Amino acid sequence: MLWGLDAIKTKGESLGTLLELVGAEPIKEGTGRIVRYELIPLERLGRPRIDVLGNLSGIFRDSFVNILELLDDLFQRAAAAPEPEDQNFIRKHALALAAQGVENPTARLFSNPAGDYGSLVNDRVVDGNWESGDELGKTWRDRNSFSYGRGDKGQARPEVLDTLLQSTGRIVQQIDSVEYGLTDIQEYYANTGALKQAAEQRQGQRVTASFVESFSNDTTPRNLEDLLRMEYRTKLLNPKWAEAMASQGSGGAYEISQRMTAMIGWAGTTQFQDGWVYDQAAETYAFDPAMAEQLRQANPEAFRNIIGRMLEAEGRGFWQPEEGVLEKLQGLYDRADEALEGVTV
Repeated sequence: MLWGLDAIKTKGESLGTLLELVGAEPIKEGTGRIVRYELIPLERLGRPRIDVLGNLSGIFRDSFVNILELLDDLFQRAAAAPEPEDQNFIRKHALALAAQGVENPTARLFSNPAGDYGSLVNDRVVDGNWESGDELGKTWRDRNSFSYGRGDKGQARPEVLDTLLQSTGRIVQQIDSVEYGLTDIQEYYANTGALKQAAEQRQGQRVTASFVESFSNDTTPRNLEDLLRMEYRTKLLNPKWAEAMASQGSGGAYEISQRMTAMIGWAGTTQFQDGWVYDQAAETYAFDPAMAEQLRQANPEAFRNIIGRMLEAEGRGFWQPEEGVLEKLQGLYDRADEALEGVTV
């Protein structure tokens, strides 16, 4: 995952991860400008070259055209390197695609259509306009099948993307800030989660997603599920965090509401469906009378969404609440909806 703002803030740490996987290093001219990514010889690398699908955010795609051209050149040279296929998976996959008559078999940098942004997965989740996780994965795939590099400027290469998804063994993304994590921003599940779903559709099996918290001294890759559980415990389900958000009024209620929407997004794209998260969210934001009233008064639409996402989770089979919980939630939702619609009894 290559995101523009993250790359800017960290001076290219995500790009460094990609180069490490491929087995390459930057070559600089006298002024310090990088002019080439050079392949590290296999004898020095000491392991095979890993093939990489680079998924570009729209900002990365538009801001770093020079880097895309250098990376595209790197992948072409890696595919042409006289190395055994079992030591160079870029070469192995490119040769297989070329044998099928596929154009530009070394295309490895994919994003949205030129001049367009976003996977649209978050739009579908926010609107509730989807029936299954398969739909979300297909939406991501259709929106990210456009290739970029020296020759390609947004050409559709779905056959190359599908081949890369078929061989995706691990999804890797950097998190560069302690302030924003997987449950804070809809784009995480809409891109990383949906890419995971798209790869699993192609393979018919689970694919691991790992995250590197580069703001920490410990940069050991952490599994998606473990990181989600940690974030839910420390933010959404943390009483101090909940009270702090509620005390901020309308904006704080909105932040809580956004995280409830993200819960649905992660469940839909990655099948993360830990029931205890929904149980505790209901106790914290719906069944605590003081908290519920505070949120309702501060931001009625956000409060309705908080309750509505819990009902949606049950309706989609993500959560099996105890007896009586659903009825209580439905009553809260109906009253919130009536208040917003101006219905008085």
